[in-house]
Amino acid sequence: MERRTADRLLRARAQAIGGRARETTVAAALDRVLAVQAQDLAAAGLGLRARVTGLTAADVRRATDIERTAVRGWYMRGTLQLVPAADARWLLGLFGPVHLALGARRLRELGLDEALCERASRLIVRAIDGEGPLTRADITARLTTLGVEPKGQSAFHLIRRAALAGLICHGPQRAEEATFVLLDDWLPATGPLPFTGAAAERELARRYRAAHGPSDALDFAHWSGLPAGTARKAWAAAGETPAENAEDVPRGDVRLLPAYDNYLLAYRRRELSVPAEHERRVRPGGGVIRPTVVVDGWAVGTWSGGRRGTAPVVEPFPGSDPFDPATVAGIARESADVARFSAVYNASHTLSTPGLQPPGYVTGP
Repeated sequence: MERRTADRLLRARAQAIGGRARETTVAAALDRVLAVQAQDLAAAGLGLRARVTGLTAADVRRATDIERTAVRGWYMRGTLQLVPAADARWLLGLFGPVHLALGARRLRELGLDEALCERASRLIVRAIDGEGPLTRADITARLTTLGVEPKGQSAFHLIRRAALAGLICHGPQRAEEATFVLLDDWLPATGPLPFTGAAAERELARRYRAAHGPSDALDFAHWSGLPAGTARKAWAAAGETPAENAEDVPRGDVRLLPAYDNYLLAYRRRELSVPAEHERRVRPGGGVIRPTVVVDGWAVGTWSGGRRGTAPVVEPFPGSDPFDPATVAGIARESADVARFSAVYNASHTLSTPGLQPPGYVTGP
């Protein structure tokens, strides 16, 4: 088997989007891949759907809002991601100081000096402590009492700063909006961090190797956002991950990946996942990554729609060969599953679901 094909098959299986690999729970999927892109919560749910058999939106909500086995936050590259709650604190310990330092300049550009930032953090903590989970709009309204502009990016950066400092974290959703809670209330510390400093960097490299291999230190640096020198040292210290034989990986596995899926973001180059001549179809510019149809980890088209229970519209790459019957059948199965998930997703976000109210928290103002 040609090396590039073998690497692609192994990568897709490691990411649970190929090789017939699927997990059975949100927790198991996140434990396997460590992180799912979560700038858009709906896309994050679809990213988990592609990796978990029979997943429902209620399962995702239960994991984040009730069981608290998954938490959303700013980790690798400073972007929002869903990670296992068990890993959230050491990941925050590794990345929080990095992104706080990088964000300090932006805070100054917004006219937010250190004294104001500290006052804002104290106000945010007091408000959440006294009122329960608060949305970004709720917190912004309270920050205006400090003279923070209600529009623009100032409030967002102050909220993000408090999260990176380990004071708050994302909590339960309310009316399709994220809320923020106190980190120590939502995910109580159970002892010292399991990994800090170089040990945390090494553990991150180990987890990346397992979830994204075959890959290299530059891929790891691209995905993590760590400096190249730091990434290389951590990569070497993590050691090799035992590799499967690509000949044993089942073929013909079709998945519909959402926008910004980690599989298309986690490597510095995409020659193993997207045909070069169709790169702009998947990444048209402006940081956009479109929902993509992959077969054994190889992009064969894009898709759109699939909301409110409707079937997605699949667009094969122009000029490509017609899909074979097995691929057509696979796309039909995935399309039906996306429609099923999106119908349940909208229902779970529209209807009042008392069973999904997190224990010990009020619903907020």
